Amino acid sequence: MSEFMAELIGTMILVILGGGVVGGVVLKKTKAEGAGWVVITIGWGLAVAMAVYAIGNISDAHVNPAVTLGFASIGEFPWSKVPTYIIAQLIGGFIGGVIVFLQYLPHWAVTEDKRAKLAVFSTDPAIKSTPSNLLSEIIGTFVLVMGLLFIGANEFTEGLNPTIVGLLIIAIGMSLGGTTGYAINPARDLGPRIAHTLLPIIGKGDSDWGYAAIPIIGPIIGGVYGAVFYNMFFMGEATVLFWIMSVIVIVIALTAVINELNSHSTATNKQANEKRKRKD
Repeated sequence: MSEFMAELIGTMILVILGGGVVGGVVLKKTKAEGAGWVVITIGWGLAVAMAVYAIGNISDAHVNPAVTLGFASIGEFPWSKVPTYIIAQLIGGFIGGVIVFLQYLPHWAVTEDKRAKLAVFSTDPAIKSTPSNLLSEIIGTFVLVMGLLFIGANEFTEGLNPTIVGLLIIAIGMSLGGTTGYAINPARDLGPRIAHTLLPIIGKGDSDWGYAAIPIIGPIIGGVYGAVFYNMFFMGEATVLFWIMSVIVIVIALTAVINELNSHSTATNKQANEKRKRKD
């Protein structure tokens, strides 16, 4: 199998099992309906582990453009292969989304919640706030890529690494995923989102393309920063890219904080004005 096909199939497996567990939990009249966030995070962790087991010995199982770009940024992966991997991952994500659609065919019509239908394919934030949502995706992917490098730096019993990676995904989902649904992977979000747009899903709403840039840009920034941060502090290899990415992340973090403070201040002033009006 070529590396292209490996990444395509690995990402397809990832989305089939990951999108599949979301479908089971949020769509109506499935036997897993209402099983909750813990089941979703465990399902996604196992999905990643199975994808890594399937193709890890062929392409190293990136199954994520953020991982591919992060590794390339520190010389752990050749830049010449980056386009091939990312294209394969996006195609795999799309095909995985189509298969999830087919798996739950009778359940689309009985599910009225359009947002729930979209959630089977792609992520959306619990509270929409662009700078904060972007920062959440950066942090999640930062931890992901650093975690992968931690795991790679240790010697485990042969065959155990994919399971450890799956546990890392579960930990990220449980600890950090409640804000944006933790895409932490542009292919996992964009490929299925395209599928949602094109498929004849009964009663679906729009695909929320206004938000779609966040789970692409955030993971890319977080993935690259996680890799250069690891190289800086664990390997002692300082690069210009580390300082550039540090500035970018700090600016985004400050913007998010200022935005939330301003929003809170505006809301507080609005409430105060409403109280004055009622008194008058």
